[in-house]
Amino acid sequence: MTITNDARSTATNHDVLAGEFVASPTLAADLQTVLVGLLELQNQAKQAHWTLVGPNFRSTHLELDELVDAARDYADSVAERMRALEAVPDGRTGTVATTTSLEAFPAGEVGVERAVAVIADRILGVVNGIRAVHDDVDGQDPTSADILHTILEGLEKQRWMFSAQLRHVS
Repeated sequence: MTITNDARSTATNHDVLAGEFVASPTLAADLQTVLVGLLELQNQAKQAHWTLVGPNFRSTHLELDELVDAARDYADSVAERMRALEAVPDGRTGTVATTTSLEAFPAGEVGVERAVAVIADRILGVVNGIRAVHDDVDGQDPTSADILHTILEGLEKQRWMFSAQLRHVS
């Protein structure tokens, strides 16, 4: 199998061994989309962590750090999977800023309840982005889809924990 000129932007320039599985341009683009979402989520969760104010500050501050760590680990897993498939991840700040589908995090200090709501929404945005590419990824590379499953499981749990803080029952 050789790398075509169309795939050069997502693949390395060395010779690919016969029988080696290499990400198609579509698979590389789908994984890049997931990577960008995770990197932006990590950045927004850290911004929330730094600018958070109000009741329940400490517990939410710590919870945001857990999300930052998880998103960073997930992004690393996706980027390393891309490299294993000869695709080149692009996590540069300019790329993330221009290609993310997530809205910007609010500027200035942010109250706990608003921060929790925004972060829960951003997690949902990343989850929906992963779900949008999942079936195509699974059709090309079930191993990459397994990584996405793990990420979905973790992010959906994180979203539940953030969203639960916004519910009020009598």
